[in-house]
Amino acid sequence: MQPEYHQFEEYQNRCRKLKEIRDCNIDPYPPKFTNTHSINYLIDKYVESHLAFDKAEQGATPQTTIAGRLVLFRSMGKNAFAHLQDDTGRIQVLFNRDHTSVAGLQKDSLPPIKFIEKKLDLGDIVGVAGHLFRTQKGELTIYVKTVTLLCKALLPLPDKHSGLADKGVRYRKRWLDLIAHPNVLRHFKMRSQIIEIIRNTLHSQQFREVETPILHHMYGGAQAKPFVSHLNALDQDMFLRISLEISLKKLLIGGLPRIYEMSKVFRNEGIDRTHNPEFTMLEMYAAYWDYEDVMEFTEKLFESIALELFGSPSIGTRKDKSGSAHEISLKTPWKRLTMKESIQTYANIDVDRTSDTQIKSLLKEKTDLPTQNIDSATRGQSIAYLFEELVEHHLIQPHHIIDHPVETTPLCKLHRDPKKREEGLVERFETFILGFEFCNAYSELNDPLVQRTLLEQQAEQKEAGDEEAHPLDEEFIEAICQGMPPAGGLGIGIDRLVMLFTGQDSIRDVLYFPLMRPEE
Repeated sequence: MQPEYHQFEEYQNRCRKLKEIRDCNIDPYPPKFTNTHSINYLIDKYVESHLAFDKAEQGATPQTTIAGRLVLFRSMGKNAFAHLQDDTGRIQVLFNRDHTSVAGLQKDSLPPIKFIEKKLDLGDIVGVAGHLFRTQKGELTIYVKTVTLLCKALLPLPDKHSGLADKGVRYRKRWLDLIAHPNVLRHFKMRSQIIEIIRNTLHSQQFREVETPILHHMYGGAQAKPFVSHLNALDQDMFLRISLEISLKKLLIGGLPRIYEMSKVFRNEGIDRTHNPEFTMLEMYAAYWDYEDVMEFTEKLFESIALELFGSPSIGTRKDKSGSAHEISLKTPWKRLTMKESIQTYANIDVDRTSDTQIKSLLKEKTDLPTQNIDSATRGQSIAYLFEELVEHHLIQPHHIIDHPVETTPLCKLHRDPKKREEGLVERFETFILGFEFCNAYSELNDPLVQRTLLEQQAEQKEAGDEEAHPLDEEFIEAICQGMPPAGGLGIGIDRLVMLFTGQDSIRDVLYFPLMRPEE
């Protein structure tokens, strides 16, 4: 079966033109073209230059060769004006009846200007060589001496008036979104820049980048439901990793003192504006650090990204979960509160003076959590529920929330303070901005006996029906038994981080190809 667009008149017309171009002995898809400049470079370099039209026609102004997509065209008698677009911007070009030639066009074929008018279409990719001038209105323009067809587009660009408004089409056909909306391309360039800054910062602190497997025999490192696959070669089920943690800790045990990985992880869970089933995670581990060291590193990392991108710790106005706008500053140091202190500060509940029964009553009264979850929760889980439901949305400016209940993670070191240890608190922090979690970090647990006990508890929860609990990973416990140095660990969701710095409200706007339902 042929796709529907084969029946479109525009597609059929362009296919006809493609044949006519080939009949002119022109290759519509040549293998190479060498350009000398980007469009933005020319605009910046010649921003104040006064370049005359007649001098450009004579070849007496600066010469350039660029390539780009044809996004606008208008014929005006002996001249035709067009706009070319590359990944850096747009520039006007002028084709002239007497002085513009078409590469490969034979003399007995169409006149060059007619070939340009009749055979080229919006969306075609061309290379032009010529000389710069400014129009009477002051617009920098290239007087084209030679134009080379580099790619004949068989489907048109989105309509320039109605544009590409449908979000679903924009996400599925990101290539069209990038062509039609230059601001989208700028956001993705910023994403690459953010990742580069993170890597440079880590390398400056002697961290080594490593790669670990995506397919695992056993999953762990986070409370999440995994994707299951099947390995035919061994005839066994495998899991797509839900975290980078377990493999990285094994390398820490092996003697790599500062390591990180920035890669995809996969969680078979819901999709919303801050969650995608596959996402990019940064995890880093530093031997002989604790969570205090990691907190200091984290806030400096965020501040350094802001300084690099905006020249200031202030990143401008951003929206919280409810859509309210706030001026956000990442200037260090950031506010630190224990989880209990945050509940006291923002929910006016003194957890230490509140019984388990009272906490459960408050949860039933003030939240929409299922009654079954509340009734079965331990005290630590109930405190975590209070925080999640009543506090998180208040954390607008950067906050580190420290000292969490041990039930929230089986991989974190118990608190060094004997009193807090007795209360069942661990040396963990999460970082919140605009009510969203951005970081999760621990003083890493390296006591193999405690680790076994906590993972056994997780395995029991899994047996009881908790799909997000860890299975018991004997190989990981064996590795811990070989001796893991004290260490600080950090996890950052890169996609959510990019949302913060680019000011986007949906994770789909910072992923090139977010997961979508298939088109019918």
